[in-house]
Amino acid sequence: MKNFKRTTVTTALPYANGPIHIGHLAGVYVPADIYVRYLRLKDEDVLFIGGSDEHGVPITLTARKEGVTPQDIVDRYHNIIKESFETFGISFDIYSRTTSSTHRVLASEIFKTIHDKGGFIEKTSEQYYDEKAQQFLADRYITGKCPHCGNERAYGDQCESCGTSLSPDDLINPQSTISGSVPVKRETKHWYLPLDQHEAWLRQWILEEHKEWKPNVYGQCKSWLDMGLQPRAVSRDLDWGIPVPVKGAEGKVLYVWFDAPIGYISNTKELLPNDWEKWWKDEDTRLLHFIGKDNIVFHCIVFPAMLKAEGSYILPDNVPANEFLNLEGDKISTSRNWAVWLHEYLQEFPDKQDVLRYVLTANAPETKDNDFTWKDFQARNNNELVAIYGNFINRALVLTHKYFEGKVPEMGALTDYDKQTLDEFKNVKAEVENLLDHFKFREAQKEAMNLARIGNKYLADTEPWKLAKTDMNRVGTILNLSLQIAANLAIAFEPFLPFSSKKLRDLLNLESFDWNKLGRIDLLKIGLQLKKPELLFEKIEDDVIEMQIQKLLDTKKSNQLTTWKPEAIKENISFDEFMKMDIRVGTVLDCQKVPKADKLLQFRIDDGLKGRTILSGIAEYYPNPADLIGKQVLFIANFPPRKLRGIDSEGMILSAENPDGSLTVVQSGVPLSNGSKVV
Repeated sequence: MKNFKRTTVTTALPYANGPIHIGHLAGVYVPADIYVRYLRLKDEDVLFIGGSDEHGVPITLTARKEGVTPQDIVDRYHNIIKESFETFGISFDIYSRTTSSTHRVLASEIFKTIHDKGGFIEKTSEQYYDEKAQQFLADRYITGKCPHCGNERAYGDQCESCGTSLSPDDLINPQSTISGSVPVKRETKHWYLPLDQHEAWLRQWILEEHKEWKPNVYGQCKSWLDMGLQPRAVSRDLDWGIPVPVKGAEGKVLYVWFDAPIGYISNTKELLPNDWEKWWKDEDTRLLHFIGKDNIVFHCIVFPAMLKAEGSYILPDNVPANEFLNLEGDKISTSRNWAVWLHEYLQEFPDKQDVLRYVLTANAPETKDNDFTWKDFQARNNNELVAIYGNFINRALVLTHKYFEGKVPEMGALTDYDKQTLDEFKNVKAEVENLLDHFKFREAQKEAMNLARIGNKYLADTEPWKLAKTDMNRVGTILNLSLQIAANLAIAFEPFLPFSSKKLRDLLNLESFDWNKLGRIDLLKIGLQLKKPELLFEKIEDDVIEMQIQKLLDTKKSNQLTTWKPEAIKENISFDEFMKMDIRVGTVLDCQKVPKADKLLQFRIDDGLKGRTILSGIAEYYPNPADLIGKQVLFIANFPPRKLRGIDSEGMILSAENPDGSLTVVQSGVPLSNGSKVV
């Protein structure tokens, strides 16, 4: 591997059309931050670049829906995202945006350079045009009937109902979302990046020269290259974006996928106006893109082709993309609000940034999609951060204050067990480094936590609180070694858990720390005064987790209510068939659960005659069945008796199914005589 002088690290630009959620964090921002913090600890020259992606059709749709300007939308969400990242500890050197003047100028310059070198091709094609609004329609401005599932509100790029990718020409009865009119086809000219002309060198560069890339990245690139690359449009007919800077392109802007990755470069230039080029044009600079799997093609094929066409920029050395994180077994969806939003987490779990960082890293979707659950979040906090890491630190500090006035005691002769313990973590630095160098953040954090397990076990096995009665020298040795392990933990966890590592360094009065000293046992000098113990982590109780789970359940219920549509009407029946059913009104005299039958309720009904018993499988929807006593309900009276759980059921209670799948007993809206027929 080549030795580089410096490293430029970028993270996918979050779209300024909504806040950040845990899927973004797990896939992109937490691993990138871990890696950058690691390089900084080693005193390597690194620049961490982030920013908001602020152009594109979804932003214009949101603005139109809210009756505000696109700039209003991006200003709102850029500030929310930026503040969330800062509070969460994502340590960008700069977090800027693609609506900046620096970006606008640089994106135009790069387009112009490629254009002037003949790097684009011009093509005229027919696209949908709204004559009433007098503008061409982007795919998302067109809706119609999905040819696959029949959804009447499918978009021109995808059907939200069945998930099928579409083109506007696929839609049945297309309609403009702007004016509601039927669009017509008109010719329009656009500029295309001829990816097919770059295919040969891309195959060599990726498939032959970068076989070390993660299998999911390498495999997706190979699949695209094997299918054959096609020219890709770099302009759009829109009024929100960076104008295409060539003659004859009036009313057209740079396509968002072309302009957005240039944001990495323009944000660097904004930060270092006189020194930015070495981070993007010097062959001694290593370029890394941290992204999710949905951006692999753009960062491994499209953006490199753009940079190659421009001619003066370096290409990425690695693109360590992750897979997706799911939530409680379901795909995270911003449109369905099925997400854990970062800004809400920071409000509801104050000072617990490291807990979320820890859990997301432990569940990092590095090689396959993974799942976040609130129960796992609680378990990892309580059973690992509190019970192992925090418990060890607290015991070591409390015992030192109890027996040595809070000062690091002298270390005496080491026993075989002491030496065995030292031997267990002597290679921690090399192991963590090797894993981080290969972007295996989940395993690297596990190694750091293993150091806490070693310390916890050492204290539990040596039991210094018992030895204090007979051998204080031995107690001093045990606590010195324990405190040295604690100091090592402050260093080892620094890339992963920066807030708790800082707190631990403060408790240990460890003013300076050096990554290169990780694994040593002379980090704390004898006689150093330690601060009074404070808990690094606190237990998260069940009620806190239940509240978060209920929040998601409420979201799911709300989604079901807003998206619910009644089932299609069943086949017609004759009037005579209907008249065969004897539907009547009756008053519930008694209602209770059937013993040993979780789903059955036993109704005693006053039917105006002799009375009857009816069993109904709706117990799960009525936890307090006595609430139904006195209600007038509808029932089918002429069902033949049926024995259930040894009880004769004489009819059927009528219930209606709600959008969320629950059942509600159909009741009479006005008082009626028992036995009245429904006709």
